[in-house]
Amino acid sequence: MSNSDYEFIDHSYDVLVVGAGGAGLRATFGLAEAGFRTACVTKVFPTRSHTVAAQGGISAALGNMGEDDWRWHMYDTIKGSDWLGDQDAIEYMCKEAPDAVIELEHYGVPFSRTQDGRIYQRPFGGMTTHYGEGTAQRTCAAADRTGHAMLHTLYQQSLAHHAEFFVEYFAIDLIMEDGVCRGVVAIDMATGRLHRFRSHKVILATGGYGRAFFSCTSAHTCTGDGGGMVLRAGLPLQDMEFVQFHPTGIYGAGCLITEGVRGEGGYLTNADGERFMERYAPSAKDLASRDVVSRSMTIEIREGRGVGSAKDHINLHLEHLGPDVIEERLPGIAESARIFAGVDVTREPIPVLPTVHYNMGGIPTNYRGEVLTATDGNPETLVPGLMAVGEAACVSVHGANRLGSNSLLDLVVFGRSAAHHIADTMQANARHKEFAADAGQNSVARIDRLRNANGSRSTAEIRLEMQRVMQDHAAVFRTGETLREGVEMLRATFGTFSDVRVSDRSLIWNTDLIETMELENLLLNAAATIASAANRTESRGAHAREDFPDRDDDKWMKHTLAWVDDKGEVAFDYRPVHDHTLTDEVERVPPRARVY
Repeated sequence: MSNSDYEFIDHSYDVLVVGAGGAGLRATFGLAEAGFRTACVTKVFPTRSHTVAAQGGISAALGNMGEDDWRWHMYDTIKGSDWLGDQDAIEYMCKEAPDAVIELEHYGVPFSRTQDGRIYQRPFGGMTTHYGEGTAQRTCAAADRTGHAMLHTLYQQSLAHHAEFFVEYFAIDLIMEDGVCRGVVAIDMATGRLHRFRSHKVILATGGYGRAFFSCTSAHTCTGDGGGMVLRAGLPLQDMEFVQFHPTGIYGAGCLITEGVRGEGGYLTNADGERFMERYAPSAKDLASRDVVSRSMTIEIREGRGVGSAKDHINLHLEHLGPDVIEERLPGIAESARIFAGVDVTREPIPVLPTVHYNMGGIPTNYRGEVLTATDGNPETLVPGLMAVGEAACVSVHGANRLGSNSLLDLVVFGRSAAHHIADTMQANARHKEFAADAGQNSVARIDRLRNANGSRSTAEIRLEMQRVMQDHAAVFRTGETLREGVEMLRATFGTFSDVRVSDRSLIWNTDLIETMELENLLLNAAATIASAANRTESRGAHAREDFPDRDDDKWMKHTLAWVDDKGEVAFDYRPVHDHTLTDEVERVPPRARVY
């Protein structure tokens, strides 16, 4: 092909946001509102971003349906993180939560309402009052379609404030010059034209990488693109060993059944009809944190008390709630159960199984959204020009395990925080320095190599092999033996990527090429995950090692930093956990105990 196939179309903006989910749109809207020339590059139409699938709600200590306090929310989040969360970031998130949610209401999010017109709040797992003594109703909900309501509202507000969108543009690589992020290379999937976006700040909001696993609740677009871009730029990812399994994915389909079902009174039973969570978490029961419920379900199945002819799943009951409550508060769940499980939830239980749901790890950042790396003995060196928010980032407010309904809060609070920080530290319409002569040429070489790849293995074949390795060797329960075996198997799979075959040689709407680049991102994320899991010799939060069943605070009270090279080899360093707070408004956090 001629060089003209790869000529760049150049753009200049104050800020470039990559990704149009909840975090990306909150940042985009906030920046546009503040007067910055803002562009948002997204590989799917904004309202198709995965935030649209979020069901249960967004947490905030509003106290609309019982007493609450942001300090209690902070304690729950620290405890839910199994003490690996950074307490300055957690304090910031929980303290800002009420204002952030009220802002959403004012922007137009149609929250469900109480009889007196306040935002409806439901209980969620791990959310308590008085530092663990009572149950908090903290999760603000728009029926069971909260993410849908939020995403549409934020997109509308972004358009109202004249943000510019580049829809169905796939971001390929960061443009780095002397350690500074100067912009991004992207391909317009409709035309195949390459674009260079120059900006003073790049905000990665590309979401998680759930599709590295065989069974997950993630959309097919959740391929860890931001993490892949960061790793190719020679920067690390953080805490990748912590992958959350949601207790209630529909058996056989993986489709999510929100924790809000249990918040409304739903409960789990085994083959004997026993509400077994009372044995594992006598206080919280079915509303224990997700890692506890997932492991409890897995134990029930492993010990022969699973449901069905294969004894390989668990029943989730909500028929006792009655048709009226289900229709008002859980209409989407009733529809999903009917479509994907063939179940009428007013009459029979939903078959469920723990399924990969969320990635606690990601691009390391501080609470302002600034990306961090480790250089010259400083594990918190800022990467100039680069920021990250949402599931793509690791702030770390979720630590080793995220509490339900804190993810939508994470998106909004830190998308907002990134916009506020830029507004406080940067001038709109500042002059740009010219790109280096070879800016983006590494992306051109990569596209040309993959587009003309003529190996023996298809993208789908390599992807499926990777997904099965991750599902079988980095699951709910892990051992050193299975992890080491998985590392070797994934290394072999990673090696076959050089033998990939792309059948479509065109540039116009080449989904084969796009899926191959997505696969490369997934492989990088998967390598960091399974190697980090083998490296951490303790059990903490969602990381459960059967050969190291205890939490080891003396050795492992630290964040893992992982670098992955182009052969899939992983190198490690560490960052300290922040056990300090931003203010003196917080009472002393109770000792590190495991009480559920």
